[in-house]
Amino acid sequence: MATRKFQTKLLIDNQWVDAVSGKTFDTLNPATEEVIAKVAEADKADVDLAVAAARRAFYEGEWSKWTGYQRSNLLHRLADLIEKNRQELAELEVLDNGKSMFEAYNVDLPLVVQCYRYYAGWADKIVGETISPGGPLIPNSSSHFCYTRHEPVGVIGQIIPWNFPLLMQAWKLAPALAAGCAVVLKPAEQTPLTALRVGELLIEAGMPKGVVNILPGYGPTAGAALANHPHVDKVAFTGSTEVGHIVMEACAKTLKRITMELGGKSPLIIFDDCNLDKAVESAHLGLFLNQGQCCIASSRIYVQESIYDEFVKRSVEKAKQRKVGPGQNPDTRQGPQVDVDQFNKVMSYIKAGKDEGARCLTGGNRVGSKGYFIEPTVFVDVKDDMKIAKEEIFGPVMSIMKFKDMDDVVKRANNTAYGLGAAVFTKDVSKVHTLAGKLRAGTIYVNTYDVFDAALPFGGFKFSGIGRELGSYGLDNYIEVKTVIISLE
Repeated sequence: MATRKFQTKLLIDNQWVDAVSGKTFDTLNPATEEVIAKVAEADKADVDLAVAAARRAFYEGEWSKWTGYQRSNLLHRLADLIEKNRQELAELEVLDNGKSMFEAYNVDLPLVVQCYRYYAGWADKIVGETISPGGPLIPNSSSHFCYTRHEPVGVIGQIIPWNFPLLMQAWKLAPALAAGCAVVLKPAEQTPLTALRVGELLIEAGMPKGVVNILPGYGPTAGAALANHPHVDKVAFTGSTEVGHIVMEACAKTLKRITMELGGKSPLIIFDDCNLDKAVESAHLGLFLNQGQCCIASSRIYVQESIYDEFVKRSVEKAKQRKVGPGQNPDTRQGPQVDVDQFNKVMSYIKAGKDEGARCLTGGNRVGSKGYFIEPTVFVDVKDDMKIAKEEIFGPVMSIMKFKDMDDVVKRANNTAYGLGAAVFTKDVSKVHTLAGKLRAGTIYVNTYDVFDAALPFGGFKFSGIGRELGSYGLDNYIEVKTVIISLE
């Protein structure tokens, strides 16, 4: 990896090109704060070229003639190449993002491969249906023949975040390509390198010209140009709720279809009849996975009063044992935050927690003097109106709160603008089903946390987004339904 020449140019129409402006930006190693490479910086002129290439591919090029079977084979070949280059891709993700090699190799990459294979299986099974109309305007059952066609939406603008760069790219590309769409994808400026490497693998897999175009750049320039472009038919965005509002406003101007997976402040509710060992383990994973940089992080932990002290004791001890360091180290379980802005944001929330009266039982400090490392941090005596309990921190900061009974905790858990995930730990099946119905969130975990699978739809209520990714629901985002009505008389 140290001697490899990274791909740093834009991918437009299957060609690697410099930005029209000639501009570049630095991508940094968050563990060392050193520059990894200078990457071409796309802006509006590059978006125009990429969208034009995607439109040619969709309406005129080889891609427009491909069958679902051919698209399926392309996705399987891409999955094969990702598996073949698993070690390299994991190392590159660690270098650019900072996450641990343990997570990148054992979690992210297997899920990436599964996602491409899952939608490869769907690509030749996208079908409409025949309908026998019989309403007041239809004289008899044999007078008309009707059917529906499921057709690709068209040119898709995709904007992905920096927390799971390879996986979020797969969540976006796989269903869009299975459906037959063409794509212009903007990776996060913090983590462009694996997106570009996958672009190389797509070409190697036999992708036709213009089908996937990859444009590293900044949100206010490249991202805005993509969301505002009149020839982009749909935008799929994953990122913060704040930026989601901006993207939605831009898309409204041309009535683009839009799906968005945004922020969260997910409650994890632990009843006194639970398996406490499993609850502690799952809460730890749910909060500290990926340095806490996870949209569905279990960032509000509600524990029933009778087991609160014991849960706190075990959670603090487990946080103290978590190994922090460069992601390349095999025993590292928590790497640095992705960049200095995220580091400063998390540290400001830790300060706010202390200032508002929450008790920090462990962590709360920077680790070392180089790199964006933060100690695993646990707060207790947290109140619902505190900043750390209301706002998305996106960092390794656990907030633990007491509750009395089910009515109390349901009301508090739902008292948020977000609704991405929630979890319940109990052995009482009636509590499980009651809370599964009452909690306003897109995913409800029961006696577990952070279970992901390409077949399971993912998305949120309220400010956590619009639409669902993954599963058959994720494919629906990239399909238009056309009704054909034929008179037989």
